[in-house]
Amino acid sequence: QVQMVESGGGLVQPGGSRRLSCAAYGSIYSINAMGWYRQAPGKARELVAVITSGGSTNYADSVKGRFTISRDNAKRTWYLQMNSLKPEDTAVYYCNADLIGPGWSGDYWGQGTQVTVSS
Repeated sequence: QVQMVESGGGLVQPGGSRRLSCAAYGSIYSINAMGWYRQAPGKARELVAVITSGGSTNYADSVKGRFTISRDNAKRTWYLQMNSLKPEDTAVYYCNADLIGPGWSGDYWGQGTQVTVSS
């Protein structure tokens, strides 16, 4: 019984900042890679950022230097800090994690949160 809840989306002006959060609930033994994806209208879902269980991070070229992924293992929560936002960042953002629990494992997704960057 797993639930992934994300929040933090909304309307932000170009150049502004926003922080997305994703929390995983349930009987979870461990969380492997945690990530953020986004999907803009008419485009495929793309990886934005990922952080591994070892703490290594990777970012899409389009967000390097502007976005930062982080995590709080104790809270089973990870974040996407988005700075210097551009209209091109407008998309539905989804959190993702590879979870391991008692007798199960799998790739789980949040419900998505809309980020709109506009004046």
